[in-house]
This record gives sequence, structure tokens and C-alpha cells, in this order.
Amino acid sequence: MNAKHRIFGITGWKNSGKTTLTVKLVSELTRRGWKVSTIKHAHHDFDIDKEGTDSWRHRKAGAGEVAIVSDQRWALMHELAAESEPTLADIIARFAPCDLVLVEGYKREHHKKIETRRREGRSGEALAPNDPTIVAIASDYAISGEPIPVYDLDDVPGLADLIERQMGLSR
Repeated sequence: MNAKHRIFGITGWKNSGKTTLTVKLVSELTRRGWKVSTIKHAHHDFDIDKEGTDSWRHRKAGAGEVAIVSDQRWALMHELAAESEPTLADIIARFAPCDLVLVEGYKREHHKKIETRRREGRSGEALAPNDPTIVAIASDYAISGEPIPVYDLDDVPGLADLIERQMGLSR
């Protein structure tokens, strides 16, 4: 946790339900009155811009940063070119103050996390046994023998309660 932000993560292997759970948690936590921001880590090349748009043309022409601004929202795209991927702390430092930053991915970072597991997800070793920052598991199948709490992947209210307790969020 840094001085301006409480940071909590949702982690797991590919297709384990991270995005679905993150979206549901954002809905539940904002319904409860918390101001929530999110960060999604992508392991591949991605683009949020569409070919042919003005901002896409600006970037393709060589602009290092392109801001798109309207009366409804704004976005800033930064081309890394020869730069390294920014750290999670670098990205969070750019965020406006909020009650909670939910971070999807970033398995190796040191903030508290929920590990997601799905029967249909990528089979990978359980992360929790080797990561003391994982404080709970959310799964779509029964798991026993874990030293940390195990929740049903659809128990969004229970998981939101856990996050509130872990992050010291109370009204």
C-alpha cells in the first residue's frame, strides 16, 4: 500500500476467472459507495485505439503520448518504444486518489491478493502455497486443506467483505 492508494489484487492463471471476478467486485464495491480504480496487466501487445482514428494516426506518425479528451472522459496513451514496461508503482502513482485500486494480474507483486481458480482454466500450479501475499482463494470447485479461506468464485459479497476487512475500509 502506498500513501495515496490501497492496493488489492486478483491473480491466477489464464482463464481462471480474474476479469469476471474483478468486474463483479468493482460493481459490488462501488455499489457500497467506494471509489475504485483498476489496473489490468496484459502479457502481450495490445491496442485500445482503432486503426484509422485520429489518435491512432497521431501515434503512427510518431507521437510518444497521445491524449484523447472529451466532456465525458479522457485517456492518455504512452508509446514505450525503447523504454521498459513501467512498474506497478509507476502506474499507480499516476492515479487520482481513490478508496481502492484493484489490480488484475501482476502475480509477482507484493500487495495482498485473491487467487482465482477455475476447473476450465489453464492448469497451473496453485499460486497460494508459494505466495504469502495471497490471502484467499476464489474457485468454481471445492478445495480443501488450504490454510487460507476458500470462497466460491461467485461469492462476490463475501469476497468484497474480505477486501474491505483486509484494506481497512469502513464507514
